Amino acid sequence: MLVALNVKQKFLTLCGITAVAVAASLVIGQRLIPQSILTGLVLYLISGDRPTAVYASIVSLPRDLRTAVIFLKLNVSLYRFERAGATVIQIFESVVARHPNKVAFLMDDGQLTFAQVKQLADRIAAHFYAKGFRKGDTIALLMETRLEYPCIWLGLSKVGIVTALINSNLRKETLRHSITVANSKAIIVSSELAGAIAEINEQEGIKGLPVHLFRTDGADTGSSDPLPDAEDLRLSVDSGSSSSNVDLSGIPNDISPKDKLVYIYTSGTTGMPKAAVITNLSIILLTTFIASPEYWYTFMALGCYYMLSFRDDDIIYNSLPLYHSAGGMIGVGSVLLCGMTAALRKKFSASNFWTDCIRYKCTVAQYIGEICRFVLMTPQKPTDTQHSVRLMFGNGLRPQIWPQFVSRFNIKQIGEFYGSTEGNSNLLNIDNTMGAVGFVPNFAKAIYPVTLIRCDEETGEIIRGSNGFCIKCKAGEPGVFVGKINPKKALNSFVGYADKAASEKKVLHDVFRKGDIFFNSGDILVQDLLGNYYFKDRTGDTFRWRGENVATSEVEGVITTIVGLKDCAVYGVDIPEIEGKAGMAAIVDPEGKVDMDQLAAGIRASLPAYARPLFIRVLSEVPMTTTFKLKKRDLQVDGFDLNKIKDPIYFLQSNGTYRLFTADDHETIKSGKARL
Repeated sequence: MLVALNVKQKFLTLCGITAVAVAASLVIGQRLIPQSILTGLVLYLISGDRPTAVYASIVSLPRDLRTAVIFLKLNVSLYRFERAGATVIQIFESVVARHPNKVAFLMDDGQLTFAQVKQLADRIAAHFYAKGFRKGDTIALLMETRLEYPCIWLGLSKVGIVTALINSNLRKETLRHSITVANSKAIIVSSELAGAIAEINEQEGIKGLPVHLFRTDGADTGSSDPLPDAEDLRLSVDSGSSSSNVDLSGIPNDISPKDKLVYIYTSGTTGMPKAAVITNLSIILLTTFIASPEYWYTFMALGCYYMLSFRDDDIIYNSLPLYHSAGGMIGVGSVLLCGMTAALRKKFSASNFWTDCIRYKCTVAQYIGEICRFVLMTPQKPTDTQHSVRLMFGNGLRPQIWPQFVSRFNIKQIGEFYGSTEGNSNLLNIDNTMGAVGFVPNFAKAIYPVTLIRCDEETGEIIRGSNGFCIKCKAGEPGVFVGKINPKKALNSFVGYADKAASEKKVLHDVFRKGDIFFNSGDILVQDLLGNYYFKDRTGDTFRWRGENVATSEVEGVITTIVGLKDCAVYGVDIPEIEGKAGMAAIVDPEGKVDMDQLAAGIRASLPAYARPLFIRVLSEVPMTTTFKLKKRDLQVDGFDLNKIKDPIYFLQSNGTYRLFTADDHETIKSGKARL
C-alpha cells in the first residue's frame, strides 16, 4: 500500500513527469494521444495539494491509458452487436461463416469444427421444437464434459429454451432441488449419470420432477437400464436428417438479447445451489460501459478476449467443468463468440495438466480455485517448461504461491479476475500486479461505480453512518465490495437468480443516497492507492478472537505454505463462556507427514498470537466443491467435539506448541473452566 508522500518525495515525483508522459505515450502506441495533450493531462493531475493522490494518478497513468484504448475497442464491438440486436446464436453463426473448417473443440482423440458444432446445434433445435418445447421453457442438462455439451445448450437456445446447467456431481436432494428450482420441463442426461436421475425419480414423496427424459446415448451394454423410458437423443437426432443443412424454417426467429440463455448454479458452499440467470448476451458484459443490460453472456467472453489480448490462433486449455461460469461461459464463450479453439478435459488432472497443454499445443490455460496449487504440488519434470502457454487466467490463485508458480512454469502473464456468476461487478488484472484481482482505472470510477464499504468483518453486517448511509473505505481499509445496480446499463445491471427471494438478499438499498441500489458481493477486499483490489476474505469467514478480526484466507495461506501446499481450511469455533470464536485449522494429511513442531514454529513466526489456530485437526480429506472451493460448513459444525470426530486434534499451548487434544481438555473447555 502507498503511504503519504513527504515534500522531498513530491519533488521527486514532479521531476519524473516527463519520463512518465513519454512512457505513457509509448504504451498507448504510436502517439495515439498527442504529447501536448498528454502533458496537459499530467499537469492537471498534479494540481492541488494532494501529493499522494497525484503520485498514484501519475504512476497508474500508463496502465489506465492502455486500458482506455482496450475499452474503446471492446465497446466498438459491443455497440455494433447492440445496434444489430445480435444474440449469441447470431454472433456464433457469423464466426462459423468466417472459418467453418477451423477446429472449435478438441477432446481426447476427437474434435468438432465450427461447422460441425453448428450442424449438431441445428439438429438439437429442430428435434426439441418438433417435440413441442417452446421459447421460455427450461430443460435441465446433467452431463459430464463432452464435445457435444456446448452444442446441446446452443441448439436449445435457437428455440429460446433456457438450459439449466446442472452440476454433474450432485446427487439426491441437492440434485432434485437444482432441477426443480429452475422449473425444468425435461432432463437431458448422459448414460453415466442416468442412475442419479433414476435414484431421485424413484424416491417416495419426491414431486415436481420433469416427466420428459432424454439420454444423450443408449444404455450401457450388459447392464440394466436405470431409465428405460428415456428417449435416446443421439439416435433421434442422427436419424432426423443426413443432410448437413437442417431445416429450421418452422422455428420462429424471435430470440432477442433480453432473453435468458442458461442458468448457472452457485457452488453451494453456503447452502443449496442457487440458479443464477445468464441472459442471452451475458458472455459480452465482463468489461463494457455502454452496452444494454441483456449483453451479459457476450460480455464475459469478449471482455477477456480484449482485456487479456487473446489472439485468434490461440488454443485454450479448459479443464474446468462446463456447467461452471469460468469453463462454460468464459472458456466456451471465447470459442463460440471469438472463434478461438479450446481443448477440453473430462476431469481436471494436476499430473496431466502440462502434458495436455503440450499435446494440444495450447497457448492459454484456465484455472479456478485451488487448481494452481494442485499443479504446483506435482513433482518437477521436464514438461513444466516444455509447453507453449504464455497466459493463464482465472480466479483463486493465492498470493502466497503466485511467484513460485509463474517462476517454476515460466508463465509470462497471469490474468487473475474477480467476480461471481450472478454478480454485476467484475474486476480483471491485466498488468501482472502480483496478488491483485483487478483494478478500476481512475478515469472509470464515475462510469463503473464499484467501491468498498465498511462492514463488521465477522458478521458481514454493513456499517452505516449517523445519516443512515453507508461509509466508503479509504485506501488500505478492508470493506465489502459492492456495485451499483442500473438496469439501463449492461455493466451495472443485476439479473440475479431464478429465485427472486434469493436475488433480493444480495441487494442493498439507500447506500449513498435515497433510492440507490447496490449488489452486495459478500466479499471483503482491500484497495490500494493505484486502484488495485486485493481479495481478503468472505464475509462470515472472518471471525473475532481476543478483540481482533482474523481473516481465514490469510491464515490458510500461511499454513498451506508451511505444510507443503497441502489442503487447509480455517474457520472459527465457539468456546463456552468466552467471547468471540477461536481459530481452528483442518489440514489434509492422509500419510501423517505433517511435523507439528515445524508447523507450530512456522505459525509463531508468521502469525500474531490472536490469529494462531487454537485447534488443528488432521484429516484424510477436506470436503471440496467441484469448482475447487473448500466446504467449511461441515467442519465448522463438527468443531472440536471428540464425540463427533475420530481424526486427531492438536491443541495450542501457552508456549506456542501443539499437543494432542484429549477428552479431559474437551471436558474442561465445555465446562467453561479452560483458561484460554
